Amino acid sequence: MEITERQQNDISIFSLSGRLDSNTSPDFEKRLFDVMGQGSRRMVVDFGSLDYISSAGLRVILKATKDIKRVEGVFVLCAMKDYVREVFEIAGFDTFLPIFTSLEDALQQF
Repeated sequence: MEITERQQNDISIFSLSGRLDSNTSPDFEKRLFDVMGQGSRRMVVDFGSLDYISSAGLRVILKATKDIKRVEGVFVLCAMKDYVREVFEIAGFDTFLPIFTSLEDALQQF
């Protein structure tokens, strides 16, 4: 999996491509929590190029969501392919995580 990270104003944007699974989720988790440790409180994860997410990937998203809400931050997701979004819906994550159709829509929430 490839992780691209950038800043736009004070928003951390992570773009993922490939597979977020038990092999790749530790790297993504480290990157997310490193940025949170540096004080970032507004994050967007762009799933536009993500082909697959496993329960290990969902666990990272859940942990990050809980941690950023604890510090009154905002964590949003965007640009999911239908089959990736279905995983979030089946797991019930769409009930507590904002999911937007595009990166532009997600950025407008800040």
